[in-house]
Parts: sequence; C-alpha cells; structure tokens
Amino acid sequence: DISLPVPRLPTRRLRPAGENGRHARMHWPGVLHEAARTGGEMLRLPRLARREQPLPLLVLVDVSGSMERYARLLLAFLHAATRRAGRRDVFAFGTGLTDLTPAFRLADTDDMLGAASLAIDDFAGGTRLGSSLAELRQRHARRLTGRRTLVLVISDGLDTGEPAQLAQELQWLKRHSRRLLWLNPLLRFEGYAPLARGAGVLHRHADAMLAVHNLSALEQLAASLAALMRSGR
Repeated sequence: DISLPVPRLPTRRLRPAGENGRHARMHWPGVLHEAARTGGEMLRLPRLARREQPLPLLVLVDVSGSMERYARLLLAFLHAATRRAGRRDVFAFGTGLTDLTPAFRLADTDDMLGAASLAIDDFAGGTRLGSSLAELRQRHARRLTGRRTLVLVISDGLDTGEPAQLAQELQWLKRHSRRLLWLNPLLRFEGYAPLARGAGVLHRHADAMLAVHNLSALEQLAASLAALMRSGR
C-alpha cells in the first residue's frame, strides 16, 4: 500500500523516554521514586519526551464533470493512503460541498466508495470551488482548520465560479493552515500551464502543485509530499 507521509509534530503530552532520548528531559519525580526503590543507588535516570502525533489532514476533492475520470481512483487512493494519518477530514466539492468524512471512517474501500456515491448529489456537474470553500469556512472552520492542518486541494482548476471569491477564500484557508498543496491531474500534459482563471488563482495561493493523474504519479506523490513537508517544518 502507498501511504502519505503526514509529518508528526510534538504535542504537550509527555511519554517515558530512554536515557539518551532525543529532546528528553529529566523526570525528577521518577528519579526520586527510583532512588527510594533502590535505596539511593541510581541504576537509571528516568526521562520524559513529548509525544508526537500526525498533523491533521484536510482533503478537498473535486468531483465535477472534468474530474469524473479521476474521482473514484483518487478517493480510493486517499482512503488507503491516509488510513494511518491520524485525524483526516475529507470533503467533495462540485457546485456544493459534501462531507465525506463519515464515509472515510468505513474500513473497506468499496464500502467507502458506495457511501460517497450516495452522499454526493452533484457528481460530474460544475465546479464552484470558491463558494464551496466559503461553505467550509462558515460551517466547519472551527472544527477543521488550525495552524497545524495540512490541506490538500485535488482539482484540475477548471472552476466556473468567481475568481475574486476563490482568491479570498484561499487566502483565508492558507492563513488558517500549515500548508496548502494543490494536487492537479492536468500535470500529465507536457508543458501544462495553469492558464484557466481558477487554475491561475490556485497556482498563486498554493504552496506547491503536484501531479495525481495515475498510479505512478500517486506513488511519486508520497515521496514529493515527504520532501515538501521536510522543507516546510
């Protein structure tokens, strides 16, 4: 299985660490307890280190008509590749926004795809990413966004909404997340340039643009994402 390497960051919670643990600090109550247990003879020095957890993941998948040939492949890939990512929230967008997070909690990928198909009522329609992001901000912002969140926008950028609204919503989303990455299947074309209005707005605001048009590109995505996140820590 391909797994997306979502970075792990230290939390406030502590865990026992080895004596030479990285960034570990002395656990003085544990030291005193150990000394009392061994009659003052220190056989080891207990230390504590911060627990680590994966960054929260927010995935926005374009299910419009121009993305129809990729949508099921991408949803299946994401279901398998992010199952160990910790917290993940997944939304589909076309002319509106659909929360696929409950479907993604299903263990079987076929079951997830079935539940997603039932939930999405604008599949293979138009694309209005700006208004979909506005809905995300208005209804889900407190739950989904934060300075630790990694956002993946999966779209060809062929948006039919207002570029000004899209730019405004992307600016807000970028301010309220750790990184905003655009995954674009049209990168399969040699010499591709984001000339469409929506694509141009996405390109200006995303931290990076990566290809997702076939299995080989998805395998490369894992390596590219790991390198991007290492450079952006």
